[in-house]
Amino acid sequence: MHAIELRNLTKRFDKVEAVRGVDLTIPHGQICGYLGPNGAGKTTTVKMAVGMLAPTEGTALIEGIDVAERPVEAKSHIGFVPETGALYENLTPREYLALIGNLYHLEPELAAGRADRFLSHFGIADSADRLMTSFSRGMRQKVLISAALIHNPDILFLDEPLAGLDANTALVLKELLRDLASRGKTIFYCSHILEVVERICDRVVIINDGEIVADGAVEELKDLTHQASLEDAFTDLTSTVDVDSIVRALSDNVTGGSPAPGGGGDS
Repeated sequence: MHAIELRNLTKRFDKVEAVRGVDLTIPHGQICGYLGPNGAGKTTTVKMAVGMLAPTEGTALIEGIDVAERPVEAKSHIGFVPETGALYENLTPREYLALIGNLYHLEPELAAGRADRFLSHFGIADSADRLMTSFSRGMRQKVLISAALIHNPDILFLDEPLAGLDANTALVLKELLRDLASRGKTIFYCSHILEVVERICDRVVIINDGEIVADGAVEELKDLTHQASLEDAFTDLTSTVDVDSIVRALSDNVTGGSPAPGGGGDS
């Protein structure tokens, strides 16, 4: 049994097919990077996998459980950090994490202890009893990550989890993900920060126009595209435009076509 199994997962919005027949299995203990350009279908895939969005066709299985048929049971295995997470801002972090712990049927003392440790490790213990209306994006992200972890889930779905985080916290999270994977946790990681994906992911799946166009280890994708970096491999697999020409055109538009100081003039 796989941790995550997506079978012919498809989603249509009117005449737009956002995700087209995605087939994907992810074993326990793997960090799988799921990449694609804006609008490629990444977030739609995640929302179907975690039960937030019903697929038009296909099936999402979590630990062998059909998310559509047994959503509560499937979600008990999942921790989720969405791309644009909404918090109950009129609660404090301590109150919010107590609520999340209660939703997962944790003993109040256990939830409170875990919440205090997360808030301490993420450097916001001093704000544990402040309303989140005044929190920065990074502080809210730390609370969202804590909420995703509080019930010790088997599988983490992370959609741009580093958004708003300072460099130190981002480093802690990256190391935490590697440690969790070594303990058998499965991590489905969506991001546009390709350097991070290249560093922490065991496997990379690239989606473009709703379809998977590449699937393999980072080195395999580099070899496939004859590129030296994941960023270049990603561009090769997903881009149909001439990047250099666009950059030159944009630069000319900004500068009015004038050459850089000290360059381009007659000698």
